[in-house]
Amino acid sequence: MTIARADFIEGMAKGLAVLESFDTERQRLNATLASQRAGITRAAARRHLLTLAHLGYLETDGSWFWLAPKVLRFSGSYLASARLPRMVQPTLNRLAAQTGESFSVVVLDGEQVVIVARSGTTRLLAYGLHLGARLPAHATSTGRVLLASKTKAALNAWLKGRELARLTAHTVAEPKAFRAVIDDVRSKDYCIASEEHELGVHALAVPLRTLQGDTVAALNVVVPTARFDPRTVERDLLALLLDAARELRPLL
Repeated sequence: MTIARADFIEGMAKGLAVLESFDTERQRLNATLASQRAGITRAAARRHLLTLAHLGYLETDGSWFWLAPKVLRFSGSYLASARLPRMVQPTLNRLAAQTGESFSVVVLDGEQVVIVARSGTTRLLAYGLHLGARLPAHATSTGRVLLASKTKAALNAWLKGRELARLTAHTVAEPKAFRAVIDDVRSKDYCIASEEHELGVHALAVPLRTLQGDTVAALNVVVPTARFDPRTVERDLLALLLDAARELRPLL
């Protein structure tokens, strides 16, 4: 949303930018690295790091800072109170019990997708597919389904100036080819991504829509290439996902 300049608290925005600078690539930051990642001065980054540590959201050895367990309060509160995870969880559990595979519901957040609900499974999950995990949208089945729900103008804006990282040898990272992939997903209304985010993994996703037709999330299943090929994934699992999406529509 857009707010009046007088209502914008710049200090809060900078503090959150520093907090968001921590990720799996940079789990520990000093003031210099935090300033570079947050786009603020080193002096400002240092003050924000010290304040966040004082409040208990970061831990520090005096020079380096890292996330403290207290930051989980935000995600825990969201997952406990948000409507979407509560609405989809029974369906995810049923699909997992029916197939033994791992299912997730994912939303788009900028250049990444975030897992907001997932099923338990006895099978080994792909790396990083835990609740709250953030994954690159361009290399995931869910991200592509959600990007395909955008208008072409909105997709152009999303792609403008963005470098698509090549995560594996199979990742589609060239902009023109990626646009063609999104057009294909938009036409089919589902996506299969094979070993583009992680080797040894196929992922199949379909959009979750409201009764008004708005795409609010994506539902996906992740399976190992050792047991499935893309045709088998489509043959055995697509109908299940489509049926689940139809069942969820009145609840979203």
